[in-house]
Amino acid sequence: MAIILGDHQYGKAESRLVRFYRDQARHEIRDLNVTTALRGPWDNAYLVGDQSNVLPTDTQKNTAYAFARSKGVEAIEDFGLDLARHFVHDIDPVEGARIEVEEYAWERAIVDGVEHDHTWTRKGQETRTAAVTVDASGEYVIGGFKDLVLLKSTGSEFAGFLVDDYTTLPETHDRVMATSLVAKWRFTSVDVPWDEVYVGIKQIMLKEFATLQSLALQQTLWHMGKAVLEAYPFIAEIRLKAPNKHHFVVDLSPFEMENPNEVFFAADRPYGLIEATILRDDAPDAGEAWRYSAGLA
Repeated sequence: MAIILGDHQYGKAESRLVRFYRDQARHEIRDLNVTTALRGPWDNAYLVGDQSNVLPTDTQKNTAYAFARSKGVEAIEDFGLDLARHFVHDIDPVEGARIEVEEYAWERAIVDGVEHDHTWTRKGQETRTAAVTVDASGEYVIGGFKDLVLLKSTGSEFAGFLVDDYTTLPETHDRVMATSLVAKWRFTSVDVPWDEVYVGIKQIMLKEFATLQSLALQQTLWHMGKAVLEAYPFIAEIRLKAPNKHHFVVDLSPFEMENPNEVFFAADRPYGLIEATILRDDAPDAGEAWRYSAGLA
């Protein structure tokens, strides 16, 4: 038996980067969390502590800040591609790079009924994500979001499920359905109107969640993913993760009150966790696209 070194990578995780555009009276903001990870011949760094081929993680962080100034920050997918291409094509001996980016959304403060030019408040919606991988096999982009909290007060059922000696859950044909959705989708091209597509995907999934008479959260995820793939032929697959944010009807009978699905207890745990991958049967190989670094995106 021999002990060998397996897959490895290294980088700088979660560099907080805020880019302001101040060239006009009305300023703009892009707020990112950037993780870099490099892949290459780093065996000696692990096995004998030889750092001669190792680009410091601090340098990777500095590169992200410098690119934010020199190239700007538009779509986070483009920002990730710029960084990954630089590390792979300009830094020897880097063979592959993984860039993960989260973007935090802000909206302008309203002062005397007017949007303020340089003051914002954090938007409490989802966090947009992107993960870019560049190596000898190609360039891969995964878009997505996390923490998109969705809830509907009806239009959801759960009945006809398997029952055994330990089952106590009653069937229901009218329940609250809520989740905090995580979605990631793999592009087959890097020539994409990133911002436009992001908005479109989110709208499609919201529509499916809202309008489908859901027999299970699993069914809802299938319809959401299927609709996205039908709308965008340059998306190969979409991966969805949805914790079931359970809402239980409160028993008000001790107080001689009826409760026609109007008062609920919102439980935070335990919760059902539903996951699915929806993909084209002819989807191209993903290569290293899903091999994550910090797992942020």
